[in-house]
Amino acid sequence: MKRIWPIIAVNDVRASSAWYQTLLGCANNHYDSADFDQILDADGTILLCLHRWDDDQHPSLMTSQPGAPGKGLLLFFCVDDFEAATARARSLVAQLDEEPHLNPNTRALEFSLRDPDGYFVTVSAFGADPTGGPSAGEAG
Repeated sequence: MKRIWPIIAVNDVRASSAWYQTLLGCANNHYDSADFDQILDADGTILLCLHRWDDDQHPSLMTSQPGAPGKGLLLFFCVDDFEAATARARSLVAQLDEEPHLNPNTRALEFSLRDPDGYFVTVSAFGADPTGGPSAGEAG
């Protein structure tokens, strides 16, 4: 088995952790940490790691300046509770960047928003394809 642990640099680990936990309906395992946290799926799988800028001397996490956080990066999450995730997302931001729509490539419903640090986040429905084709999770 192989897993990826995406790590993004954020300004406020606690606030970002709470934001992602709300959006994805997930938990964390570094309670009240100011420098690092992991967002976990219900089975304990790590979905995302949050790292404070300028901590631990990682070259790509040294500073948010001069580049803009999130440039060249898209966080893409597949969820099995799309309707609930949409409602949670609406409680987190004033407006979604992309309203729920059918993505013609994945043939799944999705929406997009920005996290507190400006990262572009897309949430996609995982499961049955509304068009009758293979689902995003089954696409090859």
